[in-house]
Amino acid sequence: MSVNVPLGPLLDPAFHLGSVPTTWAELLGFATGAVNVWLVVRQNLLNWPIGIANVVLLGLVFLDGGLYADAGLQVVYVVLQAYGWWIWLYGGEGRDRLPVRRTRPAEWAALAVAGAAATALLTWALSAWTDSTVPFWDALTTALSLAATYGQSRKLAESWWLWIAADLVYIPLYWYKELKLTSVLYLVFLTLCVLGLAAWRRDLRGPGRGPAAATA
Repeated sequence: MSVNVPLGPLLDPAFHLGSVPTTWAELLGFATGAVNVWLVVRQNLLNWPIGIANVVLLGLVFLDGGLYADAGLQVVYVVLQAYGWWIWLYGGEGRDRLPVRRTRPAEWAALAVAGAAATALLTWALSAWTDSTVPFWDALTTALSLAATYGQSRKLAESWWLWIAADLVYIPLYWYKELKLTSVLYLVFLTLCVLGLAAWRRDLRGPGRGPAAATA
């Protein structure tokens, strides 16, 4: 089954990388995505509204590119972004900023079980009901990204490792699907994730010395 939805001028070419067109949605997704991850590294509250704009733009890109699980994932991301925004505002005691913490063993176990189940279910669904050419990789990155976003919303330091794992798959996957600029964006994401891991680990060692989150 193929998906053919009129998605408007955001999917018109902004420029070409060689013979491959880069749409306005992909270009704007690149810009908002880079700013979003940089703000997460800084623990800045503005990452959440910018992140919502980013996932809407990338949802259009992925739907157009036949990455159906990734496109559907963006809808879930909007909900998780709103959840993370609320938690970062009100998750700390007395509206103090939510502290960075380590992932508990029970949380790791729950994330592992949920991730494996989501990967298996999505791989089957994409193979059976869509014309996806990369059902397993689309499903795997979707499951990793959901787990990482949940961890990010709770400020679990190890959530950066999940993002790093997802990005290492996303980079060649998007290149293969002719989403060249998005592939480069995820290379930038990978670099920012390494910086984010280092920054949040420093915050674990010295609470209060990390960058303060923005307030509403």
